[in-house]
Amino acid sequence: MPSIRNGSLHLFRFKGIDVFLNWSWLLVAIYGIRIREAKYSSPAWAVFEYLALFLIVLTHEFGHALACRQVGGTANRIMLWPFGGVAYVDPPQRPGATLWSIAAGPLVNVALLPFLIALFIVARMSGWQQSMHDVYVFVRAVMALDIVLLVFNILPIYPLDGGQMLRSMLWYIFGRARSLMVATILGFLGIILFIVLAVVTRDTWLGLISVYLLLSCWGGLQQARALWNAEKLPRREGFACPSCHMAPPLGARWKCGKCEMPFDTFENRAICPTCETQYQTTVCLHCGKQHPMTEWVVGNPMAGLGVLNGASPQN
Repeated sequence: MPSIRNGSLHLFRFKGIDVFLNWSWLLVAIYGIRIREAKYSSPAWAVFEYLALFLIVLTHEFGHALACRQVGGTANRIMLWPFGGVAYVDPPQRPGATLWSIAAGPLVNVALLPFLIALFIVARMSGWQQSMHDVYVFVRAVMALDIVLLVFNILPIYPLDGGQMLRSMLWYIFGRARSLMVATILGFLGIILFIVLAVVTRDTWLGLISVYLLLSCWGGLQQARALWNAEKLPRREGFACPSCHMAPPLGARWKCGKCEMPFDTFENRAICPTCETQYQTTVCLHCGKQHPMTEWVVGNPMAGLGVLNGASPQN
């Protein structure tokens, strides 16, 4: 049975992915249906059209989530709300894995397009515009929705899919932090154009979307700065994260969950020097994945463990 969590309705769970619907989506849906119903002889068709939009967005987000899992990432939640959908994906921190996780969403729209175009051609050639006007308008509207969502999403403006795909491709050249920095700066330029267009056309909805994109882009810029600073830190030789292959930074950058004191987990054999709590896994500060300490050792395991066992607690 559907349940409410943090203002969102839990709709269902499919392949381990929970789908939520934000309460504000229902309000916007009512408004959208009221606008669309004038095109049909019955308001029911406007409801069907909005449900079609819902399904297109949902399949788009499932494309992201399932592709992320395909490359070994984590994806277990999708949120649908008025500005579209958000698939909470955590792919391995590699440009190829991230690129596929993002590109799979628009590719769903591409896969739907031939079917929708073919259906529209059949409707037009069969004279549905006169004989079945509501069906004809519905088919044309659904095709247009898929095209608009596809074109909008692949615009190279961060945080849209196109902007994130651009960031993933730049990652091959500039690295993780610089690619995100470049993508967000280009994103700001694109969002400024959106804002100008919203003002000129007096389009309130485009203005709201622009504000949302602006806030998301600002968050991406802050993340890029944090990654940039993290990449400059001195690294500990002989260890690397099994997931992202990044060497851990030197210093007391891990926090004990019991006494809340910072310590260097590699210097202290994954034991807090203050309260002596033993940790079975160590979290990577770069990608957030956790692995046992022995899996971090690079090269000769015996040599690496010798260095680890000979380390003394940090003062």
